[in-house]
Amino acid sequence: MQQPRETQEIPPGCPAHGNVRMYGPSFGADPDSHYAQLRSFGHSAPVDIAPDVQAELVTSYDAALYVLQNPASFVRDSRRWNALNEGRVPADSPALPMMGYRPNALFSDGAAHARLRRAVTDSLATVNEHQLIRQTQQSANYLISQFSTDVLGQAELMAEYAQPLPLLVFSDLFGCPPEIGDRVIAGISGIFEGTPGADEVLGGALTELIALKRRRPTDDLTTRLMEHSAQLSDEEVLHQLVTLLSGGTAPLAATIGTSSALYLGEDWQVGLPVEEAISQTLWNYAPIANYAAHYPTHDIELGGRLLRANDPVLVSFAAANTDPKLTQHREQLSAKAHLAFGAGPHACPAKDPAFMIAVTAVETLLNQLPDVELRVPFKALTWAPSPWSRSLVTLPIRFSPRAVAQAAGSAGASGSSGSNAGQTPQQQTAASSPAGAGPSRAKAGFTPQPKGGLFSRFLAWTRGE
Repeated sequence: MQQPRETQEIPPGCPAHGNVRMYGPSFGADPDSHYAQLRSFGHSAPVDIAPDVQAELVTSYDAALYVLQNPASFVRDSRRWNALNEGRVPADSPALPMMGYRPNALFSDGAAHARLRRAVTDSLATVNEHQLIRQTQQSANYLISQFSTDVLGQAELMAEYAQPLPLLVFSDLFGCPPEIGDRVIAGISGIFEGTPGADEVLGGALTELIALKRRRPTDDLTTRLMEHSAQLSDEEVLHQLVTLLSGGTAPLAATIGTSSALYLGEDWQVGLPVEEAISQTLWNYAPIANYAAHYPTHDIELGGRLLRANDPVLVSFAAANTDPKLTQHREQLSAKAHLAFGAGPHACPAKDPAFMIAVTAVETLLNQLPDVELRVPFKALTWAPSPWSRSLVTLPIRFSPRAVAQAAGSAGASGSSGSNAGQTPQQQTAASSPAGAGPSRAKAGFTPQPKGGLFSRFLAWTRGE
C-alpha cells in the first residue's frame, strides 16, 4: 500500500500541517477537494471530524473493504474510544451523538451483534414489497398535494418532500397511532436539527409505542421486533427502532433529494431510468459520507500508517466510492458494488427497501408533476456542511400549478385499501381520481387542515377528512 507523504509535502491548508478539518462551510462547499487532499497521505489520513475530535479516515476503496470486512481486528463498540475515556472529547461535541455508544446492533460486536441484527433483518424481511410501495406512494401523494397547488408553481423539495417522506413511511411501518407518530417525527427531526430535548421526546414516544404494542400487538415492524425469537427487552426494541429511524430517514431524504436533482439537472441524459439516478447518487454523492467508526483491537499498520488500538477509524464511503483507482474500472463493476450501504457484518440491513422507497419517491414526483424542473442549475445547489452526510440544503423547483381538486385526488390512488396493489407508480397515477385537497403557502383555493402534527394530518388526509 502507498506510503504517506512527508510532512512538508502535505498541502498547507491543514491545521498546523496535521489533521485535515472535515467540517464547516469550506468542507461543505467542496468535499471532493478535501478527499483529494486526504489521498496524499495514502489509504487513510488524520482528520478532525469535529472540533477537538481526532480520527483516522479511510479513503481507499480497498482499505475501506478491509476494515469493514475484518471484524476480528476492527470492532464497533465505542466504549473502547481512548480520547473519550480519557476526557479529551468535549461533552457538547457534535461527534458524540454520531459516535457515542448505544446498545444497538450498530455499536455491538460478536454474539451480541448477531442476536440484535438477526432480529432486525428478520423483521425487515417480513415487510411486503407491494405494501411498502403503496405506503411510499401514498406518503408522496400527500406531500405533493400540499405544495402542488401553489399559485406560483414553486416549492422547496427538500423541506416539503424529500425530508418528510421517509418519516411518514417509517411511522407507518412502525404502526404508530397519530399522536405517537407526530412525536416520533418531531423527536427524530429535532435530533438531526440539534433541538434541545429531542432525545427525550423521541424516547418517550417510542416507549409509549412499545407499551401499546405489548397490550395490542398488530402487523407492524415494532410488533415483529418484540415477538422475535431473540426475545429483545423493551429497551433493546427501543434502541433498534431509533437505529432504523436515524439510519433510514436522513440518508433516504438525501438520496431522494439528490436523485431528483440529478434527474432534473441540465446534464441528465434523457431516457435513462430513475434507477440510474439513484445509482449515480449512491456512487457519487454517498448519503452517509463519513461514518462507521471502528476501533482497532491492537496496533495495525494500514497502507504505511499506524492505526493505534482503540483510536477511532472512520470510513469515508464518499471518498472510497470515488477512489480514482476504482473509477478507472467502474464500468466493469456491479452497479451495486458501491459502499453507500456499507459492507461486511454491519452492512445496512434495509438496503433493498431503501432503494425501493427512493425509486418510488422520485417516480411519483415525476408522474404527479410531469413538467417539474429545477429553478437553479444542479451545479449551483448548495450542500450541508456536515462531515457525516452528503445532503442538499435546498432544492428549489417549479411546475405548473394543479387545481385543488386534482391535487387531492391522489389520496385514493395509492391507498392501502387495495385495488391498485402491485401496480407501478405510473399505473397508479393514471388510475387516480380527483377528490378534495389540502393547503400550501399560496393556493388556488384553501381547504382547512386538521390539527395535529405531520403524521396526524397525513392519516386524516388518507381518510378524506
